[in-house]
Amino acid sequence: MATAAKKITLSSSRDIPFNQLVISQANVRRIKAGVSIEDLAEDIARRTLLQSITVRPVRDADGNETGMFEIPAGGRRYRALELLVKQKRLAKNAPVPCVIREGGLAEEDSLAENIQRAPLHPLDQFRAFLAFREKGMSEEEIAANQFVSVTVVKQRLRLATVSPKLLDVYADDGMTLDQLMAFSVNGDHERQEQVFERLTQSYSKEPHVIRRMLTESTVRVADKRAQFVGLDAYAEAGGAIMRDLFQGDDGGWLQDVGLLETLVAEKLGLQSEAISAEGWKWIDVAPDFPYGHTYGLRRLRGEQPALTEQEQSTRDALQAELEGLEQSYAEADDLPEEVDARLGEIETAISALDDRPEVFDPTEIERAGAFISIDASGNLKVERGYVRPEDERPVETEADSENETGALAAEAEHDPDRSIAEIETAMEHEEEDGLKPIPDRLMTELTAHRTLALRHALGEQPDVAFLAALHALTLRAFYRYGSDTCLELDLNIISFGAQAPGLNDNSMASAVDARHQSWVAVLPKEPDELWDALQAFDSDSRQALFAHCVSLSVNAIYEAYNRRPRALAHADQLAQAVDLDMVAAGWIPTIDTYFGRVTKARILASVREAKGTRAGDRIEHLKKGDMAETAQELLAASGWLPEPLRTPGRPFVVVAETVSTEIDRSVDKHVAEMTDDGGETAMAESDLQTEDQAAEIDTQVAAE
Repeated sequence: MATAAKKITLSSSRDIPFNQLVISQANVRRIKAGVSIEDLAEDIARRTLLQSITVRPVRDADGNETGMFEIPAGGRRYRALELLVKQKRLAKNAPVPCVIREGGLAEEDSLAENIQRAPLHPLDQFRAFLAFREKGMSEEEIAANQFVSVTVVKQRLRLATVSPKLLDVYADDGMTLDQLMAFSVNGDHERQEQVFERLTQSYSKEPHVIRRMLTESTVRVADKRAQFVGLDAYAEAGGAIMRDLFQGDDGGWLQDVGLLETLVAEKLGLQSEAISAEGWKWIDVAPDFPYGHTYGLRRLRGEQPALTEQEQSTRDALQAELEGLEQSYAEADDLPEEVDARLGEIETAISALDDRPEVFDPTEIERAGAFISIDASGNLKVERGYVRPEDERPVETEADSENETGALAAEAEHDPDRSIAEIETAMEHEEEDGLKPIPDRLMTELTAHRTLALRHALGEQPDVAFLAALHALTLRAFYRYGSDTCLELDLNIISFGAQAPGLNDNSMASAVDARHQSWVAVLPKEPDELWDALQAFDSDSRQALFAHCVSLSVNAIYEAYNRRPRALAHADQLAQAVDLDMVAAGWIPTIDTYFGRVTKARILASVREAKGTRAGDRIEHLKKGDMAETAQELLAASGWLPEPLRTPGRPFVVVAETVSTEIDRSVDKHVAEMTDDGGETAMAESDLQTEDQAAEIDTQVAAE
């Protein structure tokens, strides 16, 4: 006969007054973790106690119950209730739901309750937050309800809106949390799924690759076109902006590139109408022009209009207010917000008065034009007064059109068989009064003697020779005509055939242009006045102008189709002579400028050279994309330069073989962030362990 299975008897439960409960020393958890006691108390006050506390009767030496009960599991809940009692928000004898355990070990109860509990899957929390919002709760209310920051709520809600197909993949452990965060950048489910399909066929599945693929057809908010149009105008026109809630994104990405370009073109067109009304022959409009786009064009010389009495009075008042505010807050570490804003307004107003457009001769405006573009800060950039070669007036020859000498000289040039004597005979004619002109042959002989003497004399007077060379070079650099000198010197102002990214917006480009314009302001308008002006310059000014003119001819660009090893070797000598420092010039190694465009071997060599062999060994196992990103972070402020940018003889700091602990920690941090171990990364996992435990308050299973 079969024996009936013995039925399980559950422990009894009942309400026990709070003042009859005490903490047990059998609780196995000793380390504090999870939600704070204060937050737990607030949650109990809002929702009451959602999980009973496990207790055991306290017995005396004879084994008799004392009426008190100890708590081996649930100590944090007890502490939260105790805090509410101290705050007089809960009665001392308030009934507490308890499960009374008998038999076994108290430590067993504590260990089992903590081990057997199933932590909430992050996706369940994301969906719970979404359900809260769908039921009318604001993000702020959800944050207050779950004792997390509003930022955390926004992040969880964003993750919950990822394509359901990808959420299912994440739920089945087919995707890491970092990858899911990367997919949340773009809210287009179809695009997310397209990128996911591409990843299944790709070797590289890192989060930064996902972000790059999802934003490859967008424009960053920091782009100068976006700054020029303005985010408000873009949004009003119906443009969407993507933002990454999990990483710094410089304000996000503009999704509708076509709309942005249309808005840029419209705004530039409106601005150009006002400039065109000034009477320029042509207007060239573009968001950006290549570096050196004005080479070969002559720049008109305008006059800075004088300030009116009212404008000068306004400027003086603004300057006095500026100096007063600066003096008042000279000792302050931080300026008040309103003072800082006012200083900005004053500086802008003064700049508007000081940097007014030059006034040009109307007759010259008819032959010249202007370039209209956007500068690196997103402001309108107007370059007025450039004359194209085809718009220049014809060059007047020194020989009069009626002078037969010029005609005969040209004839001799084209007919070398005709002797000079024949030409001179043809030129000679009887004159009733006056002298005959000196024959050309004799003039040539006489001036040959003078040229030889000039060479000798000039060679013995370096100061005059320097002035003559400076005169010739300045004519070529600043004036259209180069025939105002007897020196056969030339200056090729080299344009940049290869346009490196961002070259036109580089600080060095701005500095060179500013220096050039400063000389334009002090040199005379007409070339025939230049010699006297240079003579009036002091020695330092002459040398500075000479250096600037010569600098415009420097060409140290490597070109695969034009090998110039000797010229590049001289560029090294020149860099050494001027002590060129490319770090001070603003160049830094990034993914775009170096690491993303060389092999893994070169990336490793760079890190090992700058940070030591051990640092390179720590990232050797990474995929190229992660390796490039890690190298960019590690070498950002190291001063490291690739060989083509180094100056021979200039000290280069290399980390010793025994790298410091600080560098070790830095490398390990970046490697930990990049390594894909099939689950959540350490950083993301830590974030969830800290923030997501708030969701577990609902069931009161926070670790005791």
